[in-house]
Amino acid sequence: MSWEERLQAAREAGYDFVELSIDESDRRIGRLQWNIRQKRALRKAVDRTGMRIQSLSLSAHRRFPLGSPTAQVREQALDLFFKAIDFAADLGIRLILVCGADNYYGESTSETRSRYLENLAKGLHKASGAGVMLGLENWDIQVNSLSKAMTYIDHFNSPWFQLYVDLGNLVYAGFDVLAELEHARGHIAALHVKDTLPGNLRSVPLGRGAVPFRKAFEHLAAQEVNFPTVIELWTGEDPQALAAAAQANRFVRDEVVRARKKTLADQARPEEQSS
Repeated sequence: MSWEERLQAAREAGYDFVELSIDESDRRIGRLQWNIRQKRALRKAVDRTGMRIQSLSLSAHRRFPLGSPTAQVREQALDLFFKAIDFAADLGIRLILVCGADNYYGESTSETRSRYLENLAKGLHKASGAGVMLGLENWDIQVNSLSKAMTYIDHFNSPWFQLYVDLGNLVYAGFDVLAELEHARGHIAALHVKDTLPGNLRSVPLGRGAVPFRKAFEHLAAQEVNFPTVIELWTGEDPQALAAAAQANRFVRDEVVRARKKTLADQARPEEQSS
């Protein structure tokens, strides 16, 4: 599909915006090498479809970790980081998801964690100057909880460095979702919605896994917060992928509306009793 076809398909499936992926594959890392003409074509596709690209998922740091014990790999990781920030600024993308892992495929040590923190700081310095927010996502290993992620939020103490919460990763890693959301109070920049099961991180249809969506959305609604919500689907080569995306959209919207209605009802109940 061309980018215009992708954006139009997202609109037809009921979405308000899309998230662009820079994962560890050469093909998607190659997007950071786009020239002015290619970027201009994407901006025109956004204008024609009315479907904005609001965030960028920089999961390429799984392959090129910011905390790698190898200096050359760290240099590659930092180069990707800086190019992603420039890419986001050029296209008007507001938020970059950064990985919650200092050395994903290797051992996490005091040295890799120190290097990770050091390079996060360099990326944050550039991103904040460009007006691009960084959202630290809780991953399936290493920084796998919101309470752990909050140590980085507290360390940097910057409005440009916040949390990108992934509900499915919390369940996969064995954490209490509601307790973790409480740790994140006031610092959620965006939300990734996917369903998971113990031992199964991907390809679980929404509502068929172990993620307590209803309770999670009610908890967030009670906090009276609002932030971008991105549905993360793993459909592979499924010919019904677009239908699955539309169904997932309806599922999440219905749960959010239900949660907000419950919150409003709970808020009104004390007044009714007192009258």
